[in-house]
Amino acid sequence: MGRGPSIEGRKNAVDAVKAKLFTKLIREIGLAVRAAGADPAGNPRLRLAMSRALDVNMTKDRIEAAIKRASGEGAEAPQEVRYEGYGPGGIAVLVDCVTDNPTRTVAEVRHAFSKNGGNMGTSGSVAFQFSEVGQLWFDLSSDASLEEKIMEAALEAGADDVQADAGWCEVLTTPAAFESVKAALVAAGLNPAQSRVLQRPANRVAVEGEAAESLQKLLERMEELDDVQEVYHNADLPD
Repeated sequence: MGRGPSIEGRKNAVDAVKAKLFTKLIREIGLAVRAAGADPAGNPRLRLAMSRALDVNMTKDRIEAAIKRASGEGAEAPQEVRYEGYGPGGIAVLVDCVTDNPTRTVAEVRHAFSKNGGNMGTSGSVAFQFSEVGQLWFDLSSDASLEEKIMEAALEAGADDVQADAGWCEVLTTPAAFESVKAALVAAGLNPAQSRVLQRPANRVAVEGEAAESLQKLLERMEELDDVQEVYHNADLPD
């Protein structure tokens, strides 16, 4: 009898995570539409948002509904806000939000920092430690020989760098080259396990023990906030 609720509980937890991710992606689609229109052909940000949504199995109907809703008259127009700060161990943290109430959002983000061993910084205090890049991850666990194929195809398509470690291969691109590099790799039969444009730290700082535990709690709390879209940091956390 004990297994039923346990399985149901796990399913509910997975569904909740999926629903939150879909909410974030629908927001990103809306922001992209309001920034540069509803035509993906002329809107690179929208193309990226749609691609990411498809990668996590959002239906085309749901994506089209999000585009239509964002492009309609009287559509809500929340704003993007970035907050910066430090976590336990002096770790740099970027928090990208989408909000219709910045006063509420900054209070929630500040509270999350202060209650978990961190503190808010001023604009620009840690952002210089990150750069926007395209990143594609490939799983090499089933076939290590894929590394050479990925490297050759990625570099030929215009990728900046290819790195492999612990059964994974990472391809890095400029944001502008991300779509074309991904398309070339997929055309070559090399499908990434994950791909996105994100903020990548120039260097990572090792964090262990209590500092690592506190930082993990801080990051989890930030991710739980409704207005938070993305959280980036420069920690090298233990497995």
